[in-house]
Amino acid sequence: MEHIFTANIKEILQRNFDKNADDIFDKSQLIQYINEKTRSAGRGSKARGSFANLYAIYVIIEDYIANGFDTKVDYSKYEGALFNKLFARQRELPFGNKLQNHALNNRMNSEFEKYFPTSEYKPILRDQATNRYWINENLLNIKVGDANFNIATAIIEIINEYTRTKQDAFQRFVKQCEALQDIENTTPEKVEEFIIGLLAPNVDARLFEIVSYSILKFYYHDQTIIWGYEMDKLNTENLKLYKTGRTNANDGGIDFVMKPLGRFFQVTETLDFKKYFLDIDKIQKYPITFVIKSDEEVEPLKKKIQDNADKTYLIKAIVEKYMACIEEVINIPMLNVRFNEAVKQGYLKNILDEIVVQSKVEFNYTDEEDEE
Repeated sequence: MEHIFTANIKEILQRNFDKNADDIFDKSQLIQYINEKTRSAGRGSKARGSFANLYAIYVIIEDYIANGFDTKVDYSKYEGALFNKLFARQRELPFGNKLQNHALNNRMNSEFEKYFPTSEYKPILRDQATNRYWINENLLNIKVGDANFNIATAIIEIINEYTRTKQDAFQRFVKQCEALQDIENTTPEKVEEFIIGLLAPNVDARLFEIVSYSILKFYYHDQTIIWGYEMDKLNTENLKLYKTGRTNANDGGIDFVMKPLGRFFQVTETLDFKKYFLDIDKIQKYPITFVIKSDEEVEPLKKKIQDNADKTYLIKAIVEKYMACIEEVINIPMLNVRFNEAVKQGYLKNILDEIVVQSKVEFNYTDEEDEE
């Protein structure tokens, strides 16, 4: 199936293989897979970018080319690329600094198999004993008529082009936010419409986390609690929400932390109960609030999680113990309500400013003014 970025893929193949480009596009399962994974290129910054699996392919093929195997015939004798080297390289790439090892170890192969269930080839070959990796060369050598073509260099070019496209989209997003900062006082309704548009199920997970944090930070901002160790020495303190790190980071399942209550928040888009229970286990069954990227109502969401868990565990006491750890579920409609309340309190500008700051950090964005 073709989409906006397909034209870029075909242009790169045309540049590399001339009249054979269309045949290579049709015959290469790896190109077809990449074509499917680059759908979000034409949807701007809001659409999720599928970097994990693409970068798993990228770093192994990059190693393949660096060792000259795209022009040699003895790849079968290669000792393989070390995991540590590949993993470090993934994290050097744009948007890759938070990637984990799942794509290299299994996820990319599993997803490829879903797209091509009858394929006899796995893209990534791995020796668990030595922790070394290879790309399946059968997927790189494409036969058209009597000629064979190696597509390794073309794949690197395609993924590089996709990355540049996504970077441009995020830069435009930040510029759009900055433009809204200039008109916030005169046309606040445009700013409100823009932010509400970022609270949608199809928005990129990182943007959703950033916007959720910005809204909740100022929603709780004026709420206070009174606490102390002695009745005659009580403290009155505003609730403060802190972002604990980069989005999608491997930080033990804590995205936001609230002081002085010590509430934990985790942002997610899945309804897989295993992910929720894993997050709860990571923090030793400490109560946690889940911010879910879903339009479904809260109670049906919680019931869906519990019903799926009941089918797996069968023992209700176990499921109930986990479910009791879910302190609160915040869905998209609830975020909208809390955004409106924060706006009424006069925090629209603060929310937009926070989105700009967090986006620049997340997307490694700098401009001339920042550099100065």
